[in-house]
Amino acid sequence: MQWKCMGLRGRWLCGLLVLLCCVAAAQKIGDPYKILGIHRRATLPDIRKAYRQLAKEWHPDKNEDPTAESRFVEIKQAYELLSDTERRQAYDLYGITNEDDHMYKPRHDYSQYARFSSDPFEFFNSHFRTPDQDITSFHKLSVTARHFENNIMEKSVHTPALILFYTDWCFDCVRSAPAWRRLVEALQPLGVTVATVHAGHEASLARRVGIHGVPCLSFVLDRHNYLYKESLSSLPKILEFIRWKFPYRLVAKLNDDNVDAFVNDFEDNRVKALIFEERPNIRLRYLVAAYHYRDRVAFAFVDLTAANTQNVSARYKVQRNMDTMVLLKEDSVEPAATVSTTEIPTQTLRQLIEANQMLTLPRLSSQSVLDTVCPVEWRAARRRLCCVLVARDLRGRGVRELRRLARRAPERLRYAYVYAHAQPDFVNALANGSGIDISDVEHRIVVIWRREASRIQYEWLNESWPTCAHCSSADLADGARGEEAVRYHERLNETKRALEQLVKRLLKPSEVVPYEAHVQELLDEAAVGAWRALVSAAGEWAERGAAFLRTRRALSAASVLATVAAVLALGYFMAYLVRMEEESVQRQKEERRRQNGSTRRNNNDAQPQMRLHELRAEKYNGLVRLLKPGCRTIVLLVDMQSKVQLLSKFHKIVWPYRKNKTLVFAYLCVERGVEWFRRVLQLSLGGGELRVNARNCVGTVLALNPHRNYFCIYHAKHPEGAKPHKRINRMTRSLGGSLGGALGGALADPEAGAFIGFHTDPDSSSDDNADPPVLLQENLLDGLENWLDRLFEGSTHRYYVNYWPDMTNK
Repeated sequence: MQWKCMGLRGRWLCGLLVLLCCVAAAQKIGDPYKILGIHRRATLPDIRKAYRQLAKEWHPDKNEDPTAESRFVEIKQAYELLSDTERRQAYDLYGITNEDDHMYKPRHDYSQYARFSSDPFEFFNSHFRTPDQDITSFHKLSVTARHFENNIMEKSVHTPALILFYTDWCFDCVRSAPAWRRLVEALQPLGVTVATVHAGHEASLARRVGIHGVPCLSFVLDRHNYLYKESLSSLPKILEFIRWKFPYRLVAKLNDDNVDAFVNDFEDNRVKALIFEERPNIRLRYLVAAYHYRDRVAFAFVDLTAANTQNVSARYKVQRNMDTMVLLKEDSVEPAATVSTTEIPTQTLRQLIEANQMLTLPRLSSQSVLDTVCPVEWRAARRRLCCVLVARDLRGRGVRELRRLARRAPERLRYAYVYAHAQPDFVNALANGSGIDISDVEHRIVVIWRREASRIQYEWLNESWPTCAHCSSADLADGARGEEAVRYHERLNETKRALEQLVKRLLKPSEVVPYEAHVQELLDEAAVGAWRALVSAAGEWAERGAAFLRTRRALSAASVLATVAAVLALGYFMAYLVRMEEESVQRQKEERRRQNGSTRRNNNDAQPQMRLHELRAEKYNGLVRLLKPGCRTIVLLVDMQSKVQLLSKFHKIVWPYRKNKTLVFAYLCVERGVEWFRRVLQLSLGGGELRVNARNCVGTVLALNPHRNYFCIYHAKHPEGAKPHKRINRMTRSLGGSLGGALGGALADPEAGAFIGFHTDPDSSSDDNADPPVLLQENLLDGLENWLDRLFEGSTHRYYVNYWPDMTNK
């Protein structure tokens, strides 16, 4: 279509279409993982970290690139998508990047709950519910899944949270409303986050947490969810459940024996906090505070009612009828702070710890410590400096003067030290940026200025910080007159003057810091490896079990276990007595049998049986015609003279097959059934006349398959009843012969001769032409076992009949 053929309306519509396409393209962002440069399995802290770095780099106010603004918007959109759990899941599963897409599930409107306005259900509550059954408190504290994942779950590293899952039409939720209000009143002042989640509106969150029903409590601690599966009516049980989930070694127990080891060990880079109470267990409010500040403060608990705590309580002048908290820092005789009251409020507790959460001379042991001691300040007029001592090990070294300087430091100056072997990347970046040898940085002080999170400017102090390894603490004190101590004090004073001049110069806004380096995040020296965490967890549960055994509830649990063990032991003993009695009875029976000289079983003993049916006219339909598909009937032909002997031997031969449900065993008396046998043979030979000698049929075995209309035959003189290696030759040579033999027939049919086979071939060898041996009655079934094996292998010849003839009662 050409523009000249379009009117004004056509051009306007085309322009509008292009604009809409541009807007739609702008709303659809690319791969958010590639935009932020993170892996698809990245956690929320990794996403936030990548977003902060990229946002600082591509902010339009700091980046002069023409595409900085569009790049910054793209980064922000990618962060908003991946920080939302539901939108991230929708993108991972379906590739949805637009929240308004038709496939995206709309969120529930929580504005109807009116958290900060009057109760919208006031009329219904006043007329249909009592004040104790008011569930509007659930609605006012309700949070979304996004708030749960981005705030509560992430903040649970330092702030525990108690979450109640509920629904609107839940009578158990209504009954638990008073208990929930008591929980809120008890836990909120302690610093525990309390919230509710509507399980119907946030069904995906309820499934992820593993909610089994409503109402259900979930305690969130260190990004883990712990479900409380009992009733909400007992407040002490819930508080005990919460207390049990905190780390076991979070608060150490002190007495006169171990107090010195605790208060003198500052290698963990944490301030020491001592809680004194007249009770055997620490209060939950102090336990929550200990968990919140566990990275900065090491808490210990002193039970004033114990016998071996008088010295430690007297050292810090603790009043026995009040709760007391004492904060201690390194190389300080007096406590850094002390508070004593009947019950220390949580706000006072936190304010005191916040003001004293770092040591006088802290170690840069993690990135969080670096951010606290040396915060980022990009303005030169308000630059903040950090004097960092690079050392291998400060234990046993003279650092008292450095701590004195740290105590007298001005507002914009902080002192710290770092272990070169623990933070090699940080130290190498400082050495390489200034061009000095890494071996020359030990016991040297570097003054750094953090303009950005990963970019610092710094300058090295030319003099090394002096140490006196052979000087005693008395020699290092002021006024010491030892020769080595005098030289040490002279060097120390010169180094301090040089450091003061360097700091004074770098604090000037116009002064340029000579060196610059990009540093990575500091390693967390307190991080625990996988194996160490596993061993620590095993030890913690062992100690928890040992502590549980010392409680009163352990006695009831031990009594229950002892009762169960006694019942099991008694049951085993009774079973043992019964087994011994049975063995005794069996031995007595065997003894009586040996005394009687016979090993036969009594008639009363249960014996396995195998029934042999007689094939007669009244049983003919059940044994032959109406037999189920897949079943066969094995029939032995006998006469009255051989019946006892042949049936006994036949029973022994077929006994191993008694458990086969597809086999039925029978016998046929030839005096009454020879006519039926002759008729079956006649039908298989094509219908010709056949004369049968009843006496020669004795010992014949027929395997009838009534459903398939065929049978297999065994006889001592039949080719299949002879030796296996002659069977094929005999059947081949018998083709075309006369009937003769046992049946005495005169039929000249080759198939009939092959079927009966009771004759000799004139062309056979001398062995075959010889007179056959006399066949005795007891030898008629000698080859039946081998024939049965071939029968079940399917290698015997099958003879088919059109139908099964009738059997008369003759």
